[in-house]
Amino acid sequence: MSSESTTLSRGRLATSALLIVLIAAGIVVYGVVTRRSDAARLNERAEALAVPTVSVIAPKAAGNAATLELPGRIEAFARAPLYARVSGYLKRWTADIGTPVKAGQLLAEIETPDLDQQLLQAQAELASAKANAAQAAVTAKRWQSLLGSDSVSRQEVEEKTNDLTAKNAAVKALQANVDRIQSLKAYTRITAPFDGTVTTRNTDVGQLINVGSGAAGSELFVVSDTRKLRVYASVPQTYVGAIKPGTKARLSVPEHPGQTYTATVQSTSRAISASSGGMLVQLTVDNATGELLPGGSAQLSLDLPGLPGTLAIPPGALIFNKAGLNVATVGAGDKVLLKPVTVARDLGASIEVATGLTAGDRVIENPPDGVGNGDAVRVRQ
Repeated sequence: MSSESTTLSRGRLATSALLIVLIAAGIVVYGVVTRRSDAARLNERAEALAVPTVSVIAPKAAGNAATLELPGRIEAFARAPLYARVSGYLKRWTADIGTPVKAGQLLAEIETPDLDQQLLQAQAELASAKANAAQAAVTAKRWQSLLGSDSVSRQEVEEKTNDLTAKNAAVKALQANVDRIQSLKAYTRITAPFDGTVTTRNTDVGQLINVGSGAAGSELFVVSDTRKLRVYASVPQTYVGAIKPGTKARLSVPEHPGQTYTATVQSTSRAISASSGGMLVQLTVDNATGELLPGGSAQLSLDLPGLPGTLAIPPGALIFNKAGLNVATVGAGDKVLLKPVTVARDLGASIEVATGLTAGDRVIENPPDGVGNGDAVRVRQ
């Protein structure tokens, strides 16, 4: 091989080696630049992730759309358990459950053989006492006439007069006893105290009747006035200020699905029950058609007016921590500002805030965990 060829080969090898070195250097430079670019992008992304993006809302004035749902208990407007005032046996009854009755209508009669004998004895004793009093009156009158002729002493005349007075007193006492027994005889007829419906009958013909003790279940009949009904419900303490006499409520019952009735608040107990934590409220509802049944359960819906000066926010905007109840707002420079608030009412879908917020605040709708005063945030547009 000539020297010229050898020189040419060496030149080509040097050129190739230089090209390889340049390519390798380019790859290295590209890798370094790419890694630096990726690192820069990662840093930018990390910085962006470090600043949370939040949605803000403006507090709204509390409206009248809040509805309070309460369970209720239906009772008759007037309910009278009828007990026996005399002992005996039931002779007959004339009204069964579900029977409409008028005031004074006979419901049952009681046979009272013992009381009848007591009445006969009292009448006989009264007759005897009247006879004795009549005899004493004649005697006293005779002795008064003898006193004028000095045939008897004044002391003897006074004794006869006092004897007449005592016998007259005995007549009055026995007359009162007869009147008492006759009054009891009137209770052998059990009558309806007012217009209504017989809702309970706990007796039958021939049953031994004892004088009622007033215990539940011992009544012979129960008469209820169901033309108007009372509805009782317990209102939580938070809402008692919004319940006034005359407030209207919608009432529904399970036996008539889809149908509502209008009930009106008549009165409140003006006291909080220690057992339920609520105030007892009495409503009335018209029941002229007889569709509603006393003793049943009902569902009440009351539209509550908004409290003056309160603002409504969603429940998710509240933050509860060791500092108490707060709301996160976005202040100047998109920095977080925590504001302590007080809650007026929890309406479920919204919270009525009494103090701590203004209508112009930008409230974070769902604040991120661990958010604190001065934290930077990005407001979602």
